[in-house]
Amino acid sequence: MSRRFITPLDRYIATEFTRIFGVTLMGFPVLVFVIDLVDNLRKYQEKKLTMQALALSYLYWIPDTLFMIMPAAVLFATVFSIGTFTRHSEITAAKASGISFYRFIAPILVMATFAMGLDLVFSEVAPPANAERLTLLAGAQGSADDDRYNFAFAGDQGRVYRIYTLNVRGKSVDNIEIEERGSEKRPGLLIAAKRGDWTPKRGWTLQSGVMHVIPNETADLAFAFDSLMDRSLKETPQELRATDRDPSEMRFAELTRFIRAMERSGADVNTLRVERMLKIAIPVTCLIIALFGAPLATSSQRGGAAYGIAVSLATTVFFLVMIQLTKAIGGKGLMTPEAAAWIPNLLVGIFGIVMLARVRT
Repeated sequence: MSRRFITPLDRYIATEFTRIFGVTLMGFPVLVFVIDLVDNLRKYQEKKLTMQALALSYLYWIPDTLFMIMPAAVLFATVFSIGTFTRHSEITAAKASGISFYRFIAPILVMATFAMGLDLVFSEVAPPANAERLTLLAGAQGSADDDRYNFAFAGDQGRVYRIYTLNVRGKSVDNIEIEERGSEKRPGLLIAAKRGDWTPKRGWTLQSGVMHVIPNETADLAFAFDSLMDRSLKETPQELRATDRDPSEMRFAELTRFIRAMERSGADVNTLRVERMLKIAIPVTCLIIALFGAPLATSSQRGGAAYGIAVSLATTVFFLVMIQLTKAIGGKGLMTPEAAAWIPNLLVGIFGIVMLARVRT
């Protein structure tokens, strides 16, 4: 009779892991919020934030907090569940029944993979919530941050936008000029409009302006228009506000477009490239940290809960410090930003493989 793929032991291990994982995942955000409130309460009072606005800001902060602490939750669940199995000799009993340590921790790795997928979802859900949170925390200064005046922006296809006023919250521009250099295959363009409005479905609609078609250096064909939809103007109002956007406000694709826009403007984007890759590297840490935590939890059978907490906190602090070092290394150009973002996972992964190889199976 063949063994079932999912055994009662698998369900027992997965249930124990999920129980600890769920408690940790719910408890960590509360701890983070309390620490933040204690540290920044005076600043929030100076901005005259209402209790409702402050509570709503923490609600918006939940996805980003879960995104960052997901690997720590996986580590706590792995260390405590394996530690419990070790102290109760359940791993020894499984080995005596012919079940290797690698097969024993398979349900934990499956759950860690699920946590990795969940963290990837949070990496995309968190940016819009972060944008709303930053707007709330800006207080009375929020309206000023939504405007940008008298600037130039380098767009796709060699386009240059000169804008007198940009209102991000109102999704509009006043007095915009668009210059597109010509080539052998297409004429140059110069569009001047008094106003432009943006909607997610239609993009930009320019109003009350003139479009100049310049086929060569001596010709200039001018057309006045009341309304013009410019399909080539693909940048959103947030992307046009390129100088003051926070990476935490942008999804992976949005951050990619933002980086390209900043590169065209000649800005240093190494740190932004590290931030972009961390949106993938941090979720992958969930699986790698489980490979590291499983053999680590078996290294002391008498440590108890204090040992598990100490090991988990120390590893979490080490990982957070490594992320900051990663940003510094990649931001300074000491190695490619994409490679620098994977340094914490690489180090933890190497330790995990070495420790797994030394475990008695």
